[in-house]
Amino acid sequence: MHSSSDSDTIRDREIAGEQRHLDTVYHRLEEKLAEAEYILEDAAKRVQVGTPGALAERDAQVYRAGAHLHRLNAEFEDFLFGRIDLQQADAPEEHGIPSQTPLDPADPAVAETLHIGRLGVLDAEFGPLVIDWRAPAAAPFYRSTPLEPGRVIRRRVIRSKGRKVLGVEDDLLRPDLTPTLDGQELAVVGDGALMASLGRARSHSMRDIVSSIQREQDEVIRAPAPGATLVTGGPGTGKTAVALHRAAFLLYQDRRRYAGGILVVSPTALLVSYTEGVLPSLGEEGQVAIRAVGSLVDGIEAGRYDTPEAAHVKGSARMVTLLRRAAKAALELGAPTELKVFAKGEALRLDANKLRTVRGNVIGSGGTPLNLLRPRARRLLLDALWQEAIRHQPRPSDHYAREQRQEEKEAFDEYVSDEAVFLDFLDAWWPALTPRRVLATLKQSRHTNRIARRAVTPDEARLLASSLSGLTDRGEGPLSAHDVAMVDELQLLLGEAARRVVREVDAVDMLTGLDEVTTYADRSSRQRDRVPVERVEYAHVIVDEAQDLTPMQWRMVGRRSRMATWTIVGDPAQSSWPFPQEAQAAMDEVLAGKPRRRHTLTVNYRNPSEIAEVAAKVLALAAPGTPSPTAVRSTGLAPRFAAAASADPAVFAAAARAELTRLLAEVDGTVAVVVPMDRRAEAAGWIEGLGERAVALGSLEAKGLEYDATVVADPVGIAGESEAGLRVLYVALTRATQRLTVLSGPDDLPDVDGVPALLR
Repeated sequence: MHSSSDSDTIRDREIAGEQRHLDTVYHRLEEKLAEAEYILEDAAKRVQVGTPGALAERDAQVYRAGAHLHRLNAEFEDFLFGRIDLQQADAPEEHGIPSQTPLDPADPAVAETLHIGRLGVLDAEFGPLVIDWRAPAAAPFYRSTPLEPGRVIRRRVIRSKGRKVLGVEDDLLRPDLTPTLDGQELAVVGDGALMASLGRARSHSMRDIVSSIQREQDEVIRAPAPGATLVTGGPGTGKTAVALHRAAFLLYQDRRRYAGGILVVSPTALLVSYTEGVLPSLGEEGQVAIRAVGSLVDGIEAGRYDTPEAAHVKGSARMVTLLRRAAKAALELGAPTELKVFAKGEALRLDANKLRTVRGNVIGSGGTPLNLLRPRARRLLLDALWQEAIRHQPRPSDHYAREQRQEEKEAFDEYVSDEAVFLDFLDAWWPALTPRRVLATLKQSRHTNRIARRAVTPDEARLLASSLSGLTDRGEGPLSAHDVAMVDELQLLLGEAARRVVREVDAVDMLTGLDEVTTYADRSSRQRDRVPVERVEYAHVIVDEAQDLTPMQWRMVGRRSRMATWTIVGDPAQSSWPFPQEAQAAMDEVLAGKPRRRHTLTVNYRNPSEIAEVAAKVLALAAPGTPSPTAVRSTGLAPRFAAAASADPAVFAAAARAELTRLLAEVDGTVAVVVPMDRRAEAAGWIEGLGERAVALGSLEAKGLEYDATVVADPVGIAGESEAGLRVLYVALTRATQRLTVLSGPDDLPDVDGVPALLR
């Protein structure tokens, strides 16, 4: 057995060896930086080029060099983070994938060493200095276990910051051997690499897990792309991190298909800001759109929350029927009931009944968006007026008379179409509708009741009206994430209104069909003048916390991914949507015809077992029969139970602030207080002056986030918020990585051990 000093000497020696390799890697990176900078400088000098083809080639070269330079310039805390020492393979690589079977399982010699990092780096002779973590050769770093080691003898996690190696932690996967490297016994340093990484203090942004991915997570990340990959897993199993790493893996595997075309849908804007730094740290930046579900419609950012009751109505698939009726009804609100024009020497009139008939013929039985029907409305109005004009004339009896009648009709249409009276009537009778304007009509409960016809009940109509009461008649005002899904549905039903100003197109362009050839410099100079355009079709869609998507939100996501492959991660036991069968039907409609593969994540890496045990009690109430994920570590620190002495808000605030202050002193990272949604403003006052490490969240805002310590305040209030309240409380109790305090009020008095009734 090695003495402490011997162990320190071995550790220092191994760190020094990894430092030498890291120095070699950075020297090579500096060479590659110099090459990329030379290409950029050389291209910039060649302002004059002979042909459009040469121009395009130079432009592409500049783009590739610039992107490469950006990636190489990125500084990561641990660019190089892993190493595997391998036995001799029993077969050469096939299709670029190395064999994972050793030639001789009893051979203790290390035949090959691979270093794993965020980007692949080759030496001057094209030998691998660093293997990209997404490459097939890197898979054993994540998948090998002592039970199934494959060729891996030793797996090493390397901790570094910038260009300095700070430490190494080894796992010996073949303890039955005495492995050797270059004739010397292989050193094994430290233990618990995974546990060390899990215990690190949290900040307000998510870290990547690229150095600590485990086997079941890696199987999800590297799963085949076609169809839909469905992943379930309880709190702390790494669903969100796995989904983001999968996006990076898909880009590595098939960049031509997925570059710029991956959408990640998150439940809240808070979770977006928490996760958006992960992909750049994995060597991918600007290739993936991460959007909150309330931000999927271009130009709209959900800024408020609905009550649970209003959310249940707005999220239901029944809203499709209601919105279709609302869009048609919006055409009639304030519409004139008579059209009178002077033509052919007389006053021509269409009364309300005739106008109703024309409107019905315009809409017909098709599904054409209403705004796109305006030209048809114009034509059928003119036809109806013409019939009034010739109502006393005999029908043409021969071909010549019919041609003459047609010429008269064309002249009539041209004359009437230019009349201000007709144009003003058309604008009022078939107005250009916007989704917001139609949505605003639903704030009138009487109007909603009139058009509902069993789509919603009178009580639900009043809930809709109340929740939309803050909108103007034009629909201006803050929207919720559920409103955004309705706006998206209305965009489909309405279509884009005709524009009065049409961009002039050069006649030569129209004849030749050629677009202007532009240079890289041209496009760069125009960048500031460009208006961003929403991409509405994606090649791959990742849905995070999928259990919370309503049927209406599934429809919204589905419209952006009709040809996409999918990764869907969630946990039914954490769902805040109370009608899972309806949501499942909506998801099935979106995924219709796509093959599905299912994965389950079973290990809780976030919560120590002490916290997981408390959460499991609520899980048993919220989702009976659902197994808890297995917590892999213990801190020896039991959750703390506290209670406010009275219902007085000032007393409760003082108790909450005392618990927050205590936790901030005990942990190095972040501390959150999670409260019922209607107490968010109150909780914001509790953290005033406590510093940036403290944060206050409503129960629905905590989804997907994690903190070093958490105060769950008023658990009875959270549980009673909605039909899904117990599941929401389960989420709140599973946010902490180190410490948990449950602060109860008088409605849930604790027993002699301090445990409130709800958690006993």
